[in-house]
Amino acid sequence: MTNDDGVRAPGLSVLARATRDHGYDVVVAAPAEEASGTGAAMSAYTSDGRVVVQKTAIDGITTYGVGASPGYIVLLAMLGAFGDRPDLVLSGINRGANSGRAIIHSGTVGAALTAVAQGRPALAVSLDAPFLDDEPDRHWETAAAYAIDLLAVLPDLPDGVALNLNVPDVPSDKVKGLREATLARFGQVQVSIAEQGEDFVRTAVEQARPDIEDDSDLSLLLDGYATVTAIRGVTEQPAAFRRRTPPEA
Repeated sequence: MTNDDGVRAPGLSVLARATRDHGYDVVVAAPAEEASGTGAAMSAYTSDGRVVVQKTAIDGITTYGVGASPGYIVLLAMLGAFGDRPDLVLSGINRGANSGRAIIHSGTVGAALTAVAQGRPALAVSLDAPFLDDEPDRHWETAAAYAIDLLAVLPDLPDGVALNLNVPDVPSDKVKGLREATLARFGQVQVSIAEQGEDFVRTAVEQARPDIEDDSDLSLLLDGYATVTAIRGVTEQPAAFRRRTPPEA
């Protein structure tokens, strides 16, 4: 189990305990510091060429804080850095939705896609919670419950396919249900240029456009549903490119 909000993030500990209580043998290995927006990056902080790993615990669960991005941590796990090679990988619970095609930038989703590239089933889990400095209690347990319900289907997914789960930040009885969804064309927020000069660029974050596609993950999530989308990482697209033969002189 990993995430991109860091090893001390509340969503990670809630999901770890729920998975452990459901009968799974859980090992947590997550970034020592926040690593949001890293995608599937292979980046790490090293000391004398060594990736720094600090062992700790979450409610008795073996836990490692690792000086690396989530994708790199998953790769290390597949190489046996934290014990036996895992049977499956859970990533989350992320603070904030990971919806639309913008998930390509998500460290939470990048970890899941790294896992399936290594031949292991994976689930990315996110709670649609706003980013506030003074946060009230979030409904992490709601997202954890939906994640637990999906664990049984992970081994039956096609090779190279992961699941991306987004859950509203409300009590379980307020969620309208779980819907399979397509990816929205854009993410929940978009980056724009707020100011630009000769030697700088300042960006701003804007809410998603109002013309969201029906039955997309973002549309359904905003309507109160939990959404799940089967996603695949880098792959070839046969016949998409046909090289033209130069005309004869």
